[in-house]
Amino acid sequence: MIFETFFALAIFAMGTSITPGPNNLMLMASGANFGFQRTIPHMLGISIGHGFMIVVIGLGLIQLFEAFPLLHTVMQVLSVAYLLFLAWKIANSAPPAEGEAAGKPFTFLQAAGFQWVNPKGWFMALTAISVYAPSENLIAILLVALVFSSVNLPSIVVWVCLGQSVRRFLTNYKRLRIFNWTMAGLLVASLALIFQPISGH
Repeated sequence: MIFETFFALAIFAMGTSITPGPNNLMLMASGANFGFQRTIPHMLGISIGHGFMIVVIGLGLIQLFEAFPLLHTVMQVLSVAYLLFLAWKIANSAPPAEGEAAGKPFTFLQAAGFQWVNPKGWFMALTAISVYAPSENLIAILLVALVFSSVNLPSIVVWVCLGQSVRRFLTNYKRLRIFNWTMAGLLVASLALIFQPISGH
């Protein structure tokens, strides 16, 4: 029974981690603009930061959201504002040749902190806790976070590799601008997720 539960959790983690969302769109843009190696801190920040977020939510933050629904609205506003800012930064990213001087990829802490304003990240964390650790048992919460982080990292690597694979076609400034504006547009489109209610169900 335990094996089946964690297998189901791993499938859920993979399905939600590898599908398009703010994290993956940003990783693809980072892979294209900065390359794989410089995007490693960004990837680690997402996986470890989201795992930490799951633990914090599981240890009581989920009850705080239920007790104070206004916090949901506050999170929505912060998420919209920050994602629009990130979309603007992606749209105006420097060409690869200028990357060192004119732009920097996300750091580990920036990527970890972003999880707290990422609507898809909240959905993933709340669902994982509600379904796979409903008893709020510390060991169960830690296991859920560990499984999620372990599955998440190889899933998001795919997006960085996709970005890096198109990097050689983006040496032309016009093509890079089109790519970056397209990624920025998709990131803005992902805001639709924010207006889905965040709940434990």
